[in-house]
Amino acid sequence: MSDNRGVVYLGTGKVEVQKIDYPKMQDPRGNKIEHGVILKVVSTNICGSDQHMVRGRTTAQVGLVLGHEITGEIIEKGRDVERLAIGDLVSVPFNVACGRCRSCKEQHTGVCLTVNPARAGGAYGYVDMGDWTGGQAEYVLVPYADFNLLKLPDRDKAMEKIRDLTCLSDILPTGYHGAVTAGVGPGSTVYVAGAGPVGLAAAASARLLGAAVVIVGDLNPARLQHAKSQGFEVVDLSQDTPLHEQIAGLLGEPEVDCAVDAVGFEARGHGHTGSQSEAPATVLNSLMQVTRVAGKIGIPGLYVTEDPGAVDAAAKQGALSVRFGLGWAKSHSFHTGQTPTMKYNRQLMQAIMWDRINIADVVGVQVISLDEAPRGYSEFDSGVPKKFVIDPHKTFSAA
Repeated sequence: MSDNRGVVYLGTGKVEVQKIDYPKMQDPRGNKIEHGVILKVVSTNICGSDQHMVRGRTTAQVGLVLGHEITGEIIEKGRDVERLAIGDLVSVPFNVACGRCRSCKEQHTGVCLTVNPARAGGAYGYVDMGDWTGGQAEYVLVPYADFNLLKLPDRDKAMEKIRDLTCLSDILPTGYHGAVTAGVGPGSTVYVAGAGPVGLAAAASARLLGAAVVIVGDLNPARLQHAKSQGFEVVDLSQDTPLHEQIAGLLGEPEVDCAVDAVGFEARGHGHTGSQSEAPATVLNSLMQVTRVAGKIGIPGLYVTEDPGAVDAAAKQGALSVRFGLGWAKSHSFHTGQTPTMKYNRQLMQAIMWDRINIADVVGVQVISLDEAPRGYSEFDSGVPKKFVIDPHKTFSAA
């Protein structure tokens, strides 16, 4: 095989499906590897993190092949791959991890120390994350395959659940990580900032963890309507009524036990006047206000070290006006960083297979072809309540 196509970033606001190189058994620096596999991509998703790059809000280079949410079939493997076979259907954690360094051995696979010369942590098709080719393509290389890949169960059963299982590569573990690090447990009251796919995945995860009530806040009425249709309480942040008052109207008190930031650095201010302008720290500050003393805040929402499109000079360097004193005074715990997908994906796979969570319905999965990817990016950027899943080989579109 020699043909391959993928979704390529061509500059601010523009992506295109182009012919790209067929993957080779080598790392981004050209070193031959024997621990990798080549996958025929079964599904690959458009993520909100991809949108940050496409909007020009990162230092992503033109020509980058996008895509870090991948499920695929092994069609070639290196001689050092021992526990996987040709034909296996696998979920790919978005983290590229070696399995050998201190971070990986401590389950901190989001900050692997060896797969990226520039900094800790690697990912497919993402800026500053090691130059690994993205998976919004027909074929992709996965290194350290025995460590990284999660083999899915019986193929027929897995394909019946593929719309849900495709979420295992990133958004479901990321939402779950946000809920876990926020301390969600049986009987918890939970507030999730953001009704996009990660926010809804966090809300669904909180429900799976036994939360008594899950409240989702957003400025987008379509996303709020979808969240409500999935059984979550909602607060409309485009209204002038302060967040704590809206929460009090639902709970009888203005604070929650646990909070999750699923928005990140492109947040916008609350209320009619603020909803049109960026306020990068607004979510973090609001969560400190509405989280009870000694509560926890999970922050799976993306924050970057460099933001060329930021509203001020400080934010361009990732410096935000966070009310840290408020969090200190309330003895809050904060948890940030890339989700260590492998810490959760096997358990979440079982939850999907045994109908404990219907994540595809919750996040609004819509299957599209590879050629429809640019349209998917455009629609997702407009704020539709959908999670676009690309089916490059039309493997399951009919189903």
